[in-house]
Amino acid sequence: MTGRFVEVADGVHVFNEPVLDVNVTLVVGDGAALLVDTLSTAGQAAELAVAARAVTTAGWTVVNTHHHFDHCFGNAVLAGQPPRPIYAHERVTTALREHPDRLRREAYDEVSAGWPELAPALAATVLLAPTHSVRTQTLLDVGGRPVLLRHPGPGHTDGDLVVHVPDVDVLVAGDLIEQSGPPAFEDAYPLRWPDAVVDLLRLCTATTVVVPGHGRPVDVDFVRAQQRQLAELAGLTRAGHRAGVAPERLAADAPFGPDAALSAIRRGYAELDAAAV
Repeated sequence: MTGRFVEVADGVHVFNEPVLDVNVTLVVGDGAALLVDTLSTAGQAAELAVAARAVTTAGWTVVNTHHHFDHCFGNAVLAGQPPRPIYAHERVTTALREHPDRLRREAYDEVSAGWPELAPALAATVLLAPTHSVRTQTLLDVGGRPVLLRHPGPGHTDGDLVVHVPDVDVLVAGDLIEQSGPPAFEDAYPLRWPDAVVDLLRLCTATTVVVPGHGRPVDVDFVRAQQRQLAELAGLTRAGHRAGVAPERLAADAPFGPDAALSAIRRGYAELDAAAV
């Protein structure tokens, strides 16, 4: 059964896909709409389109918060033909345009063990690259509503975008903020991720509704707490690198648990090693 969008603020609706617990946000203005992220497969995207059409008949512009499959592999279905505008950070545009086979292969490998039902569809997915690239920020008019697309710096990936809807105090954070599990560090910049969250916090007030990439919407206190954990992990990584502590030993008592922390620490050590050359 097709899921549905739930309104979290006036004209801002969130759809949660149970597979991977991933969120899509729909911003509805006067005769226009904005769809933030497009899920993993053509089938998921088709169901998402039905759910969006239950909310609005307006044409939508698409935003990809980053290049991971569960946030952009539905582009070809949701953008349509001829394609509606798709916005993303310039590095996401490059990745989807120049390396679709690699992205499909990486996605297939990632889901084969944990979510094998997704794997065949991912392998067959037609990838559609964004049509509009963002370097630092871009302000859109969505049917009379200002919506800011901002790159807060490297964090979960090197091409994250957050989407700010100021008239109703909503911030769509993508995977820079996670509610249903620990942050994912496989493509991350863990030494710089805390600063990226500080940047997005500058867009928040005490009452901001923050939509994470996965899980339930959260408040600004949750975001501040996660930023402190990210900063603690980055500090531990720098100190451990200076002292020559093995990543496995350092991860044992680090924020987010040993598995997630080990991934972050290894990437942080690699970044520090490269900087020392």
